[in-house]
Amino acid sequence: MDFIKKSAEFDLISFGEVMLRLSPPDKDKISQSEIFEKNCGGSEFNVASGAANLGIRSAMITKLPKNKLGHFIARRIRYGNVSDDYVIWDDSDSKRLGIYFYESGVYPRKSAVVYDRANASVCSLKLSELPDEIYDRTRMFHISSISLALGTQLRETALAVIKQMKKSGVAISFDVNYRAALWSEDEARKTIEKILPLVDVLFVSEETSRRMLQRTGTLDEIMKGYADTYGCKVVATTRRDVVSPTKHNFGSRIYCDGKFYEEPHYMNIEVIDRVGSGDAYVAGVLYGILSGKDIEEAMRYGNALSAIKNTVSGDMSVSSIDEVESVMKSHRAEGPQDEMVR
Repeated sequence: MDFIKKSAEFDLISFGEVMLRLSPPDKDKISQSEIFEKNCGGSEFNVASGAANLGIRSAMITKLPKNKLGHFIARRIRYGNVSDDYVIWDDSDSKRLGIYFYESGVYPRKSAVVYDRANASVCSLKLSELPDEIYDRTRMFHISSISLALGTQLRETALAVIKQMKKSGVAISFDVNYRAALWSEDEARKTIEKILPLVDVLFVSEETSRRMLQRTGTLDEIMKGYADTYGCKVVATTRRDVVSPTKHNFGSRIYCDGKFYEEPHYMNIEVIDRVGSGDAYVAGVLYGILSGKDIEEAMRYGNALSAIKNTVSGDMSVSSIDEVESVMKSHRAEGPQDEMVR
């Protein structure tokens, strides 16, 4: 696609918070469990890692406390095949790592999240802490609105980085990813509408478009409207049907160059852990775009990676390109298929 640089040191740089995730084992409730499994997660990091595992060279901009918890997160960033060149370390007296607790639901009990992330180190990240050369070192920059909702300082930094990346010819990927627990619809809408003219690849759900962004019309009219009004080159909307906490149907619709693309949904996905599956979709689509696939094929990578992510625990997608392409092949196939890969 002609809006993306042909080459740079990194294909993708993401910007955002990486948190400590604590989860009760199996399907236990937070209130009953005395044991919590330690992991890490964060929307933008999930995207960087998911794409990196498929072959995209990725890096992460974040700020971590300079202590044992921060070092754990840094190791997980490297474990996800993501460069930590742009991890900023916080050695202040107020340093802390954001935490969230995740409880996996079973019908009729829904999954639940409890956040403990206020005043995390990432919220103090300043533009002056980032090296000037960063803006020339990537083909694409990815961020979600979660980073804009965590505080005034981080929002100012994020907006400045987006503008400088765009000025340097970097393609901008933006996942609206609205979280009502973090900010109001009015505040979010006013902020996001200022960013949309800078966005090349937009990820936004139909519900968020209609409620928070107050768009009207058919889904196709809404998606095309982002391109016509703001100049977005690609607009992607996921289509998830939640049958129960442990069974989902998933697909997506993409608009690009005046055309819409969609494929049959992945049906009856057996959900082990839903968290991060939307980020996996973004990672798959960005992998397709950055690796030179056409937009329809990029959509197929996104759908497959998201479907697989639902079946593994933790926030991060851990699929190789071979696994994803095998699932894509099976999804298109007709008739009997092998029960096992061997």
